[in-house]
Amino acid sequence: MASNRGLVYLGPHNVEVQTTDYPELSLGTRSCQHGVILKVVATNICGSDQHMVRGRTTAPSGLVLGHEITGQVVEAGQDVEFISVGDIVSVPFNIACGRCRNCKEGKTGICLHVNPARPGAAYGYVDMGGWVGGQAEYVMVPYADFNLLKFPDADQALEKIRDLTLLSDIFPTGFHGAVSAGVGPGSIVYIAGGGPVGLASAAGSQLLGAALVIVGDMIPERLAQARSFGCETVDLTQDATLAEQIDQIVGEPEVDSAVDCVGFEARGHGSESNVERPATVLNSLMEVTRAGGSIGIPGLYVTGDPGGVDENAKVGNLGIRIGLGWAKSHDFTTGQCPVMRYHRPLMQAILHEKTRPAEAVNVTVISLDEAPKGYKDFDKGAAKKYVIDPHGMVAV
Repeated sequence: MASNRGLVYLGPHNVEVQTTDYPELSLGTRSCQHGVILKVVATNICGSDQHMVRGRTTAPSGLVLGHEITGQVVEAGQDVEFISVGDIVSVPFNIACGRCRNCKEGKTGICLHVNPARPGAAYGYVDMGGWVGGQAEYVMVPYADFNLLKFPDADQALEKIRDLTLLSDIFPTGFHGAVSAGVGPGSIVYIAGGGPVGLASAAGSQLLGAALVIVGDMIPERLAQARSFGCETVDLTQDATLAEQIDQIVGEPEVDSAVDCVGFEARGHGSESNVERPATVLNSLMEVTRAGGSIGIPGLYVTGDPGGVDENAKVGNLGIRIGLGWAKSHDFTTGQCPVMRYHRPLMQAILHEKTRPAEAVNVTVISLDEAPKGYKDFDKGAAKKYVIDPHGMVAV
């Protein structure tokens, strides 16, 4: 029998590579002939995975992690028509049926048929339908014809895999944040958070034609990484307010657009930079975004947080100054990125050398056995995007 190994969440700050079940083309007791089994080429550690590993969600022990997956098809169900064995494909982290009302409207992040608990599903993630994750050697992907993005040339895909692996989540998510914030030619945009999604959003903003991209963070290495590809930066540990620091860069204390790439574990600014203040980012973005501007919110907010700073935060109830946003006629866009809306054009931008997101987010390739250490280093704020290479297929 074929074997498999995967990274398993065992409890807060405890993940381990274990022998796991080899995937089958089945959904419980039902056959899944619209699915494929992938040999995982690359699978990435995401900041939202880190929320789980910190114990900041209600994730159950025993969950195989991983929703950022790129793989090679090794088996296809008899109902799969347009994907073949040997194809190298990108897997959107949103699992979507392609049949429901939301999928037909392009809202694949909130598919109605793949999670019995609520709209929307993802691989290896809490409350997202119980799907087995892809930080593993092999994984099953359902609704393959609808979900998968096939790379046109397998050899070319492997040559550019450090960039292309980011299409499963981080690059479309960061790009979606910029698009939903209204970034376009000549825009001045502020991005809260210099982690991988924030840096991907910065690269996406540049691709959209932004005149100036400002990245705010508290970790010097992440700010240096943002500067390495042309961003201005704001050090949020400084006593000067965000508006004051933006004024020093722009000449006025406001921007056209803003993107929240931090989410619910946000900390205060300045003297409160070591104190968790989950509404800080949203409130600060409303302060510095011009009247009539837009705010994209790809940063994760949850309905259950056992480690929340108070009873309200534990259920995702935050002290947001909605009156300020209303007074300034801000637009807000929240929720999972509908990856399929963006992954094909972003693939073309990568293949035709219009963007190099791997350089922006500092892709760092590690083995599956190194993944637990990768989680620990990422938790310390490493200015890297860890890409797991289970089979040694990513060229050094």
